[in-house]
Formats: sequence, structure tokens, C-alpha cells
Amino acid sequence: MNITAYQSFFIYFGYIIILFIISYFTNKAHSNTTFFNGNKKSPWYAVAYGMIGTTLSGVTFISLPGIVKAAGFSYLQMCFGYILGYIAIAYILMPIYYNYQLISIYGYLEHRFNNVAYKTGSSFFLISRSLQAAGKLFLMATVLQTFIFDPLQLPFTVNAAFLLLIISLYTIKGGIKTVVWTDTLQTTFMILAGVFTLVLISNSLDMSLFSLWDKVVDEGTYTKVFNWEINSPGYFWKQFISGAFIVIVMTGLDQDMMQKNLTINTLKKAQLNMVSFSVILFFTISLFLVIGAFLYTYAIEIGMEIPTKSDQLYPIIAQQKLGLIGACIFLLGVIAAAFSSADSAITSLTTAFCIDFLGFDSESLKSQKAENTKRGVHLGFALVLFLLVLYFESVNDTNALDTILKLATYTYGPLLGLFAFGIFMKKEFQPRFIPLICILSPLVCYFLQTNSENWLNGYKFGYELLLLNGSFTFIGLLISSLPIKKS
Repeated sequence: MNITAYQSFFIYFGYIIILFIISYFTNKAHSNTTFFNGNKKSPWYAVAYGMIGTTLSGVTFISLPGIVKAAGFSYLQMCFGYILGYIAIAYILMPIYYNYQLISIYGYLEHRFNNVAYKTGSSFFLISRSLQAAGKLFLMATVLQTFIFDPLQLPFTVNAAFLLLIISLYTIKGGIKTVVWTDTLQTTFMILAGVFTLVLISNSLDMSLFSLWDKVVDEGTYTKVFNWEINSPGYFWKQFISGAFIVIVMTGLDQDMMQKNLTINTLKKAQLNMVSFSVILFFTISLFLVIGAFLYTYAIEIGMEIPTKSDQLYPIIAQQKLGLIGACIFLLGVIAAAFSSADSAITSLTTAFCIDFLGFDSESLKSQKAENTKRGVHLGFALVLFLLVLYFESVNDTNALDTILKLATYTYGPLLGLFAFGIFMKKEFQPRFIPLICILSPLVCYFLQTNSENWLNGYKFGYELLLLNGSFTFIGLLISSLPIKKS
């Protein structure tokens, strides 16, 4: 028995009610500063757990199980690097953020360099996070369209508008304080959806979880973790190092991810949160890789044709093969993932714009004018995401995530170079032409990437382009900071 559109909408509406209940309770002691820093009262364990949902997002929820056939469990090689990256964030970046008592992490660039560097860093974040959030939201909205809106004969525009309106309403007062607690709900539903999927698959095959796991292991290719072929794109050390730096830039230099951590009242608790989070994330990613192995084994056992696009495997089996319960569980996971993709993004975009460009400070935050402005900015970014989602839908870019992640290597590279230069070079080094350097570095990387096969004997750049981009930015900053010789 398949799930109906009305059953799907009932689940969707019920989930929304829970979100507003959480919002109601988190807004009881509301002040304008609550939106930005959660009154510095977030429990570290709630932040650590809730960040799982934001980090994984709905794209990982759907895509990660699908990569198992081609890559096995080799994604864990990057996860080992993630742990190193999170430790670096905890003990290198977070002491800086707490020392300066920052709300927006790009305020560090003003302390270290100047206001131009500050605005440049924040601008790169606003562009990158807007694109990423819209791309992830588009992919989740397409699943909701299939489950709910198409059967009800409602267009995609209504789907996207409704989703972003709901997110705006439950976050507009409590902001990051609300997001910290709604993220715990979303993480819970995503993990439960994964666990119940494993149980339903094993029950469908009339096997215990352990017996099915033994069968998966016997198959061999699904559970392969390490790749020691040095010329392979999946070579362990390449994946490990890339994983560490991806985490440093996409978590440690990202206002969306760091704003939650900065709601914790002490540095030690925030560091404990970050290290704990890295361990929880590793096991959660492992869970979804196991789901992928189970899904492929299940498909082979029942003689199902494997879909051409790996992203379709989980949705097809959940909707068509695991009955009403399986479809409901999968839908709950997708709904949770959809909201986790956008609520903290809108909040962090609002924070960065208000603090970095409108100059909100501890005094101005107390005014009603600041409250009204903040609400306007919040709704404005919701509108921006809505328009970007509609753009992705209009070009029918089902590979939007791949495009956005590639763009991230360009937009986060200058941030990596800026922060690395600020942290590791003495304050006597004060670079000039910072915006120009941060624009030229990605352009040089793009030019190099498009010609690398001809120039570098067939070599293709992957995630390491991020390091190259950061290095070009660092070198440019170094050259421009050297004293000018007078003739």
C-alpha cells in the first residue's frame, strides 16, 4: 500500500505544528539579541546533536546511500579527515572567536586587517551560503512535490513559497535559539528514518539485521573503505586531507555552522561540543552508508532494476517497495531534512548582513528599529532563497548540488586564504587590494581548472581546488603586504 497525498500532507502539517510548538517555548524569554546569540545559553550537547541534521542535510540523506555501489564505504576516508578538521576548528578557530566575543565570525577580519577585509569575507559567505541553501532546498522540495503537491495538483511555486514562509515564521523571533532546538528534532527524525529503513529492509527479506549485514560483507565491494592507489581520485591521503580542509572552511569559516557554537556560554563547552559532534557525525554517516549497502542488496535480492541515477534508489525503494510505513518514515526524514537545509541558513544570512553590513551592535540591538530591520532582512533572505529555488526549478538542474559544491571551492577559497594569513602571519603584514585578490584567486583557479587536462597531462582538479584557491589568495595577500620600495 502506497502513501496518499492526503496522508503525506497530514504528516507534513503535523511536523510543522511541532516546529511552531518548539518556537513558542524558545521565544518565551525573547529579546532581539536572542535571535543572534541565543543569549549564550545553549547546552553544548544540544548544539552538537542538532548540528548533525544541518551538516548532513537532505541531499546527504538521499545521495549518500546511493554512492555505495560505485565507491563502497570509501567516503569514510574523508570522514577521518573531518575529525581532524573539527579538532582544528575547536582549538585554533574557536579560541579566536571567543576571545573577540564575536557574533559574526567575519568580525575577526576587521580586528586583524580592516573594514574592507571584513566586508569582503562576509560577502563571500552571503553568496556561497545563499546558493548552497537554495540548491539543497530545491532538491528536497522536488521530493515533497512528488509526495504531496503534484497529487494535489499544486504547482512547484506554491510548494517552495509555503516551505520558505513556514521557515521564516518559526525562526523570525527566536532566530538561532529556535534553530538550535528545531535542529535536534530534525536530526532525530533523519536518524530514526535511517534506522527504521534498515529494519524494514531486513524484515522484507525475512532476515535479521546481522544476517543481512553478513550478506553485505560477503559481497565485498560495498563495504570497502580504503583506497591506496596513488593515482586514483579516491586515494586515501588525498581524501583525508581534502576532508580536513573542507570541514575547516565549510564549518569553521561558515557563519551558519559557527553561529550555533557561539551560543554556548564558554569556550571549553564549545570545544567539547565540536569534538563530540565530530564523533557523532562519523557514526551517522556510517549509518547512511550501511543503508546504501542494504538498499543495493535488497534491490538485487528482489530482482529490481537499479535506477540509472543513484540518488533515486532510496526514494524509489521507500515509496514503492517498503509499504505505507516505509513511505511515511522516508517522508518524515525528507521533511526534517528540508527544514534543516534552510532554517539555520536564513538565520545566519540575516545575522551576517545585520551585523557586518548594517552595523548592529550590543546597544543598537536593543531598539525597536533594529527589531523591525532584522525582521525585514530575514524575510528578504527568504525571498532571495525562494527566487533561487525557482531558478533551479526552471532550468531543471537535478545536478544543482554538484554545481553548488563546485562553486563552494571558489567562494570558500578566499576565506581560507584570508583567515590563514591572519592567523599565521604577524600583524605587521597588512595586505592591500584584498577584494581584488579575493576575486582574482578564484578566477585563476577557474582558468587553471578548465585547461588542466591539456596543461597537466590529463589531470582533473577535484576538492583540492579549494586548497589551491586558498593558497593563491594567501600568496596574493603576502605579496601585497610587502613594503613598497621607493626609488
